[in-house]
Amino acid sequence: MPLLRIRTEIEDRPGRLASLTAELARRGANILGLSVQLDADGVVDEFIVDVPRGGPDARALAEALGAAGGTRTAVLPARPHDLVDEPTRALALAARLRAEPDAVPEILAELLRADEARWDAPGGEDPGPRDLLVPVRGRSVRLRRAGLPFTATEAARADALVRAALPAVARPSASRRIALRDGTQVVVRPVEPRDGDAVRALHERCSLESRRMRYFSPKPYPPRRSFEGFCDPSRGLTLVAEGPDGSLLALAHLVLVRDPGAAEVAFLVEDAWQGRGLGRALAGLLLALARDRGLVEVRATALSENARMRRLLTSLGGRTRRTGDAAIVEVRLRLDGRPAGPGALAGWAGERRI
Repeated sequence: MPLLRIRTEIEDRPGRLASLTAELARRGANILGLSVQLDADGVVDEFIVDVPRGGPDARALAEALGAAGGTRTAVLPARPHDLVDEPTRALALAARLRAEPDAVPEILAELLRADEARWDAPGGEDPGPRDLLVPVRGRSVRLRRAGLPFTATEAARADALVRAALPAVARPSASRRIALRDGTQVVVRPVEPRDGDAVRALHERCSLESRRMRYFSPKPYPPRRSFEGFCDPSRGLTLVAEGPDGSLLALAHLVLVRDPGAAEVAFLVEDAWQGRGLGRALAGLLLALARDRGLVEVRATALSENARMRRLLTSLGGRTRRTGDAAIVEVRLRLDGRPAGPGALAGWAGERRI
């Protein structure tokens, strides 16, 4: 019986996967493997199935899944090797990469089943819809695959394999100094339990409007349990920006959510320090640190009127979505393994692991 790889995109809603599997069963397709992946526009389900001889062809299966809610469906031949357990395969490739560090392109191609893989020339062409650039210690590997666009989850897998298998770069200090547009030097570091009073003072200096944009209500400051969550690395990562006089100027949060590989971001910048490039610098750091931890997507929920927040995240590649509340939008940003920008992580340790 022929083996087929089927990939289709569905809305991230309860029952959608069940509808797809039921439709495949009605067509006589036996599901031998299933992978659920995140991508910028939704959830991508990938199946390895065998189909009885004389059963539905690729077009019929694609049409059936489309009727069940799947979009951008692709059906391609698969190999028996594709049935190997994915974690086992990734671990085997990591061991091979440690032994053959010069074989990065070939190993990444095997990991993601790419048709082509090569070292990318400096300043090479921008990646096309079938391309993926994987950063490798100052260089990049360009992967190309026909038929199945690379998902954000696959990009994160490639990045994680490289970071896990190749020798690590020594980590510098956990804090770093950044220069704002006017030349002011600001220290950015992970929040610490001793910052409780300073975080409260930051909120008290912020205007009602700034607090409303952050919390959707002008709350005076977060309760103690919320601050304790800021300091808990199992929940995510919170950065603080410290001004020349030692006061805290801003908070930037990367909060893990239930969806695997995803996190939410949020920012609060003191009014007097808004419009000086601090929010953009903090956003760049959070995105780079999220990539470094293998996350594949960051999200932000904002008031529709919060043009500053929406403009910042869309300028970094985010896409705005409506929600069930007309007053609230969600911005989602795919982390596809590309660098966040020149020097995004230079001098940053990110020692508080997620």
